[in-house]
Amino acid sequence: MAQPQQDQHKAQLSDLEIAQAHRIRPIQEVAEAAGIPDSALLPFGRDKAKLSAGYLGDLQPRPDGRLILVTAITPTPAGEGKTTTTIGLGDGLNALGHRTVIALREPSLGPCFGVKGGATGGGYAQVVPMEEINLHFTGDLHAIGAANNLLAAMVDNHLYWGNALDLDPQRITWRRCMDINDRALRGIVLGLGGPTGGTPRESGFDITVASEVMAVFCLAADSADLQARLGRMVVGRSRDKRFVTAAELQAEGAMAALLATAIQPNLVQTLEGNPALVHGGPFANIAHGCNSLIATRAALKMADFTVTEAGFGADLGAEKFFDIKCRMGGLAPDAAVVVATIRALKMHGGLARDELGREDVAALERGFANLARHVANVRKYGVPVVVAINRFSGDSEAERRRLRELCEGEGVEAIESDHWARGGAGATDLARRVAELAGSGQSAFKPLYPDAMPLEDKLRTLAREIYGAADIALEPAAARMLAELQEAGFGGLPVCVAKTQSSLSADPALKGAPTGHVVPVREVRLSAGAGFVVAICGTIMTMPGLPRHPAAERIGLGADGRITGLS
Repeated sequence: MAQPQQDQHKAQLSDLEIAQAHRIRPIQEVAEAAGIPDSALLPFGRDKAKLSAGYLGDLQPRPDGRLILVTAITPTPAGEGKTTTTIGLGDGLNALGHRTVIALREPSLGPCFGVKGGATGGGYAQVVPMEEINLHFTGDLHAIGAANNLLAAMVDNHLYWGNALDLDPQRITWRRCMDINDRALRGIVLGLGGPTGGTPRESGFDITVASEVMAVFCLAADSADLQARLGRMVVGRSRDKRFVTAAELQAEGAMAALLATAIQPNLVQTLEGNPALVHGGPFANIAHGCNSLIATRAALKMADFTVTEAGFGADLGAEKFFDIKCRMGGLAPDAAVVVATIRALKMHGGLARDELGREDVAALERGFANLARHVANVRKYGVPVVVAINRFSGDSEAERRRLRELCEGEGVEAIESDHWARGGAGATDLARRVAELAGSGQSAFKPLYPDAMPLEDKLRTLAREIYGAADIALEPAAARMLAELQEAGFGGLPVCVAKTQSSLSADPALKGAPTGHVVPVREVRLSAGAGFVVAICGTIMTMPGLPRHPAAERIGLGADGRITGLS
């Protein structure tokens, strides 16, 4: 997300204007500096390229570098700047002479045209070309949507031509998707128009980044694993309640063909010309929130340090990074960074957005509980952690001093960083400490719960240990589905919780670090291809809606052909 402007003398320039004013190096130069041969590149224009499958195979004998996760406190409208910090930290590490590659998710069109904005960083810590990455990029998300909807079409086509698998139309769970926020498509009726229109039934749309195809795409080890996972995806149940898969519809081959180019990681650059792999884009509030495993593994082979991020706060993105991505991918992070801003902590302490410009140490102290909880949660995974204080020009010296003291009281070091205004040079203190921490050998990473724990207990463990809840409350249908999945042999899968990003609880109104609340689980979905079970909690929707005044109202095309208004 583009970060709010921090330095008054640069306030006249938007993130888009900074990006457009920058000279972007030809992607071949970026690749050469990173040790990537020209033969490994599949160029998309002058400044983007995919890495070939052959090159990814050639990387495998190399040793892994150090893996660093960037996460954050619970997000607020004040902005935390997690992506900006990830990019700034990567540039800072490179400035110190450490060969570093950052690995990020691809932006979704939904937030770009909705509330959140793009996902290429901000200020002088961005990946470019900013507007292309935020919009169509190399077409990966379009390919994922097409693969998802091909399977949906094949499901309904199977019903039309006799339904040899005896699919129960009322138990078809596969939904269509599109990469735009559209609340009107959350629930739809299909098959109207008489006998030639298909079988009438209720269904709906999810946003593309919440689809299981996106999760499969991001968790697949290679193209062969991608096709196998696509085949394992469950589309519904037969009338005798047997799970029916995409492989039984003979759909996985065509879906994999649509994703053949998309599955290759995208190489772009930071404003400072350092390499960045931007690939895959699941949301962390309604999906697992991490970039592709293929890109992360490639970065680990290419660099001394790989800096990656996981979406939203540590209760969502970091938890899923640790419990899902690292578990499946055999990854062991060496260090973690929790990003915080004084402004955001004051919001957690009860201040309104229009009050953040005034000094209020007491509000900071109240809001600090949120940061302390996230730091404690990361430590539960055995990963050493440091706090990055993302500086704003309005932060007072008293507030900055008090935040450092509060962090010291929790036994965690807090380092101020000014990468938004100064790029990598503003993040060298942070980079130096992170490099020391990652190289210290202190990490003793382990997931929060074992595979063998029953699904319901996994959910309860997450609620109590990560969200601070007293318990979970299962709707009857959710309880039945959990029991059926456990009985059917899916009990060994991890759990992916879909809940609000605005609170550690499932209630977006509960700020700070709430305790004793109950997490309501209203629905459970099986993602057999991705390899996890989704628990939908509270009022969270897998198809977001647009706000009263979406960002789309401010975006346009100038007379010179340049995009305007993108943030």
